[in-house]
Amino acid sequence: MKVKYTAAWVGLTAAALAAATGCSSDPVRDTAQKAAEVADSSEKIMAALTRATDRTEQLGSAEVRMTTDVGTGTPVAMDGTYSWGDGYAFDVQMDTAAAQMQQLQDAPTMRVLFVDGAYYYDVDPQATGPLAGKEWMKVDSSAVFGEQGSQALSGSNGSPSASMKGLKYAKDVENLGSETVNGKTATHYRAVVDQERMGSLEDAFGGLTDSGATSITMDVWVDAEDLPVRMVQEFGAMKVSMDFAEFGRTVVVKAPPAAQTGDLTEALEEAGAAG
Repeated sequence: MKVKYTAAWVGLTAAALAAATGCSSDPVRDTAQKAAEVADSSEKIMAALTRATDRTEQLGSAEVRMTTDVGTGTPVAMDGTYSWGDGYAFDVQMDTAAAQMQQLQDAPTMRVLFVDGAYYYDVDPQATGPLAGKEWMKVDSSAVFGEQGSQALSGSNGSPSASMKGLKYAKDVENLGSETVNGKTATHYRAVVDQERMGSLEDAFGGLTDSGATSITMDVWVDAEDLPVRMVQEFGAMKVSMDFAEFGRTVVVKAPPAAQTGDLTEALEEAGAAG
């Protein structure tokens, strides 16, 4: 009887152990499963961001409100049309005081054009100097960003479309859920480009590797039409925010007439060389 009892007890214990083992957590298996789930999620996020990037590139232009904060003063806001279908160009209104351009423009806002690699500022005609009697001030991007930075603005580089293209270099991506932005329901994605991959973004954001930033965090909100509603980029002390609307609006940005333009590129380059 004792032998039978012992055998029965061993049998029940073995059965219970087997059942418990079947329901218990296997660390190796769970880790592999979680890794697979993360990889699957990342693939879905990147697929969604790729669709948004392709759609943005295809439509070629948008109404954008862009705010740039370099961490040294009042953020500068520019509101208007950005085009990248045939080279990067824009036609925007900029806050005069935030850009510290009050000496050249009395109005609270200043019209700014960017076309063929040069900036054009709508200024008040000056009494003397290069801007005497001129309505526009021209500054080549090379005088602002140097030759390397200027090249980074060639083609569609530097445009909102280029910012979207930069998402493909992200190593860490996540879906932060649905939110309402500018009256639209959008999915909030976050992508982080680490220092190792930042060099790949030089064409879109010239000088990133010299900015002191160790990573770039890019938040983008994508609507049901696979288009960005908002994008926020942070690298180092700089933060750039863009709100998008009216994609695909046909626009051609033209440089002002030469007779109405004073070119300060050489003067600024000389001032820069002199320190």
